[in-house]
Amino acid sequence: MAKRGKARRPRPDLAYARDVLAVEARALDGLIGRVGRDFADAARMLYGCRGNVVTSGIGKAGIIARKISATLASTGTPSLFLHAAEAVHGDLGRVQPKDVVLILSYGGETAEVTRLLGQLEKMKVPIIAMTGNRDSTLARKARALLWMGQIDEACPMGLAPTATTTAMLALGDALALTVLKMRQKEGRFDREAFALYHPAGSLGRQLVMVETLMRKGPDLPAARDNLTVRAALASLRKMRRRSGAVCLVDAKGKLTGIFTDADLRRLLESGSNDALDRPIADVMTAGPKFVRVGDTAGDAICIINRYFIEELPVVDDRGRLVGLVDVQDLLATGVGL
Repeated sequence: MAKRGKARRPRPDLAYARDVLAVEARALDGLIGRVGRDFADAARMLYGCRGNVVTSGIGKAGIIARKISATLASTGTPSLFLHAAEAVHGDLGRVQPKDVVLILSYGGETAEVTRLLGQLEKMKVPIIAMTGNRDSTLARKARALLWMGQIDEACPMGLAPTATTTAMLALGDALALTVLKMRQKEGRFDREAFALYHPAGSLGRQLVMVETLMRKGPDLPAARDNLTVRAALASLRKMRRRSGAVCLVDAKGKLTGIFTDADLRRLLESGSNDALDRPIADVMTAGPKFVRVGDTAGDAICIINRYFIEELPVVDDRGRLVGLVDVQDLLATGVGL
């Protein structure tokens, strides 16, 4: 009996994969021309909301709604997600009169969504619809309509939500970030607020102000620039924490230079008998790189990486030394370099 050969595994169709990306890109491109008065109305509703922006949907649209809610919350707009099916089984109690509800449904006629619409109408809660069917029940019940237009799915059967959910996600991002920009214009959301909402994330840690990370007071390695190298180093003997640099200041406390372990090594390698008795101003690095109070850890990281340095002085608006950011402190606090 002849042996059966092993069945060949089908090869990934890379051309088709590129077509999927092209279909989804066209879906996004088609949204650009639809951002107009209705989009502005929706943005104003979210900006003026005095409660929570409640996002809702079912299936894949529900997953996108949950992500949009997370984006809104992390950029200064209080938000929560409401599952369209669970809503009519008690979860509607999360919705309050001051809320705004953003509902995602491409067809706009999903049973769970239409059932939810009736209850929200009784509660007199304003609705924003994100849908591809402007004649749908969802579109008719909405105060603001984010109409996506006709979108062909990338799925080879034309069934699985793909291009439509990509478009929903992008439109939700555009809406959330437009509202964020409105808040920024009134000074209601800044990088410090973002860091406050992201304390455990690498992005949030990079937005932490340098003054919360810097060495200061008795931990700040600083000396007058009119001392000798020996005297400057001796002045640091009582410091509780070792540092790889000494910041030099003038009589007014303004930063004039920095003297690092590398500078000391080069000085000793010069073979001079009086190396340690030379004025430190002669061997320090004058005009060192620095950051200012109010700059972020991310700003410090950019300078450290660009110039391959490990210590970065912090000065106030008058150029006076107030601290030192050490690369070891950045690593210890989990700020990526």
